[in-house]
Amino acid sequence: MQRKYLEAVEYLTLRNPGKWDIGIILGTGLGGLVKDISVTDTIDYSHIPNFPVSTVESHKGKLIFGELSGKKIVAMQGRFHYYEGYSMQQVTFPIHIMKALGIKYLIASNACGALNPQFRKTDLMIMTSHINLLYDTPLKKSRPDFSDGRRFYSRRLIRLAEETAKECRIGIQKGCYAPVQGPNLETASEYRMVRKMGGDTVGMSTIPEVLVANSLGIECLGLSIITDEGFPDTLKVAELKDILEAASVAEPKLTMLIRNLVSKLD
Repeated sequence: MQRKYLEAVEYLTLRNPGKWDIGIILGTGLGGLVKDISVTDTIDYSHIPNFPVSTVESHKGKLIFGELSGKKIVAMQGRFHYYEGYSMQQVTFPIHIMKALGIKYLIASNACGALNPQFRKTDLMIMTSHINLLYDTPLKKSRPDFSDGRRFYSRRLIRLAEETAKECRIGIQKGCYAPVQGPNLETASEYRMVRKMGGDTVGMSTIPEVLVANSLGIECLGLSIITDEGFPDTLKVAELKDILEAASVAEPKLTMLIRNLVSKLD
């Protein structure tokens, strides 16, 4: 695997020399932030040696290099999911590449379903914790880590995101994100179970990338758009078109939040 990382990094650094500050993962329906980036290079994942390729609708599968709010950023326009058949190592391959490119911060976004009855569709949520219901980890061969799990999501970045949301007059929730394997949505009984376990939202991504980023010393912030509601007693079928529509409504708020947050990172 080390050889595969090196081949990808060599290809990317030849096209985009220098160090990069911030990595951003744009999840389902959240690719609009690219419009705010002063793009210097756009590369299809399929052109990068050993890089996985997005197979999910709405994930464009492009790696974006450029500037956002005066910071040099690398943005993934589309991510990889465990349910696509990729291994945990493949899902997190880009995080190792970003680390080699120099990033100090990772902002990982996703679309998710609400379980907390105080949350509503199109709300934004700052991830403060997670429950890993993927039942797998990309860190299997790593040394055991007995440090404080609260560090997975930087308390400094959480405070900064809250302050930024307030300045921008953006309402924002905070909560625990629980990813499941997918690709099917959950039953009413599963929603009840995850809620009783402490999950505020449920999704199918993000945790593998955050685990690896932390293991590499990258400071992480997780941001979610709530695109559907998993309330068992009023459950409705979640159609992809409705999820994408909800994401499009909330995306301008997330874009404003990230743009202003990035300007504050040193």
